[in-house]
Amino acid sequence: MRKDPQTPAELPIPNGHNAVEAAPVKGDITRPVGVYVIAVVVGLEALALGVMGVWSVLSLLTQPSHSVTSGIFLTVLIFGLAAGLAGVAVNAFKGMRWTRSAAFVWQLLMMAIGVPALLEGQIPLGLLLLLPPLATAYFLFTPKVVDFSLRKASDESGESDGKLL
Repeated sequence: MRKDPQTPAELPIPNGHNAVEAAPVKGDITRPVGVYVIAVVVGLEALALGVMGVWSVLSLLTQPSHSVTSGIFLTVLIFGLAAGLAGVAVNAFKGMRWTRSAAFVWQLLMMAIGVPALLEGQIPLGLLLLLPPLATAYFLFTPKVVDFSLRKASDESGESDGKLL
C-alpha cells in the first residue's frame, strides 16, 4: 500500500526537471481579494482601538475618575487588544492559519455590539459596526482564503519538519 504525498516536497519531480526548478518560488503567491479585505478591516479595527486607547489615556489624565486602577486596567486592555489585532491583520495578510479563528472571534464580538445599536435605532452606527465584520466573516470562509491560509509559520521561514524546502 503506497502512501500519498502529504506535502509538495514529497511529490515526485517530473522527468527533465531538477529540484530547484520544481520548487515554488518564494514571493510567487497570489493573494485572494478576501485576504486584502480581512487584513484591511482587522487593521482598521486595530487602529480604532489604538485611538480609543489614546483617548482613554487622555481622559484618565484630564477627568476625575471613581477608580483610577480600573481606568488603567481598561486602558492597558484596550492597547493589548489593539496590538493583538494588529498582529492578526499582519499575519492574516501573510496567510497564517491561526489568524482566521482570532479574526472570526473578534468579528463576532463586533457583531454583538453592532446588532443592539441597530435595534436601538442608531442605524448609521449599527451599520458601521455590523457591515465590515459581516464582510470579514464571509471572506474568512471562502475557499480561496481558506486555501491561502493553510500555511504554517514554518512555511514562511522556509523550513518544514526540520528539513529545508
